[in-house]
Amino acid sequence: MADEELEAIRRQRMAELQAKRGEPSSDQQGQQEANQRETEMRNSILAQVLDQSARARLSNLALVKPDKAKAVENYLIQMARFGQLGGKITEAGLIEILEKVSQQTEKKTTVKFNRRRVMDSDDEDDD
Repeated sequence: MADEELEAIRRQRMAELQAKRGEPSSDQQGQQEANQRETEMRNSILAQVLDQSARARLSNLALVKPDKAKAVENYLIQMARFGQLGGKITEAGLIEILEKVSQQTEKKTTVKFNRRRVMDSDDEDDD
């Protein structure tokens, strides 16, 4: 019985040391593998849906605006899953999709001047 307790303490201590060193534990490894599988699946779907020039444009967009590229990727994957795509998307088709996404996520900027009203009284006239 003492050997079992000692072994349990050793395993717990070993897990703590691995966590301190930054070595991934089994939960972290599983999560990393799941993320890697998801990324591979996304890439394979995009490879089936886009031609080379469109993939190049999308990867260039991902370097500049990763959030916008992710939104376009999600849109394309969703269309592919529901069978709304009729063949591979060319670069021109991708540009149209990018314009649609840009219009939907366009932010309107407004400038509001907040002027101070110090010593600006029209009631006091110095005649």
